[in-house]
Amino acid sequence: MVLFITCAGPLSAQDSDYSLVEKTLNYYLDGGTNNDFSTLKKAFHNTAIMRFVGAEYKEVNALEFFEKGMKPGPKQDRKTRIVYINVTGNAASAKLEIEYPTFSFIDYMHLLKIEGEWKIVSKIFYRKVRDEK
Repeated sequence: MVLFITCAGPLSAQDSDYSLVEKTLNYYLDGGTNNDFSTLKKAFHNTAIMRFVGAEYKEVNALEFFEKGMKPGPKQDRKTRIVYINVTGNAASAKLEIEYPTFSFIDYMHLLKIEGEWKIVSKIFYRKVRDEK
């Protein structure tokens, strides 16, 4: 029984951080789905960087990008899911899928636990056309 109690302590802390990372990711997903920048903003550190390749490689401040592009309006027609979350100490990574009718975004997030709060510090993504493998 002592062995069980010893093992349960670290697992509980890990489970708690997993849930907190999930909560942060849901701020991002729910804020985007609902065109609600104030909710989405809760997910990101102020200096979070977003990197992607469109016609060329781009690197932008994530919050500035979303603030410029996000306009209040009706809920977006999309499905979201967290594919996985990995947590090690105060660092975490996650893969998300955001599915629209004709394409999907595959997001890879890196998070850090900063002053007790999990924040996305970097994001890379790929825009996948519906029939693409």
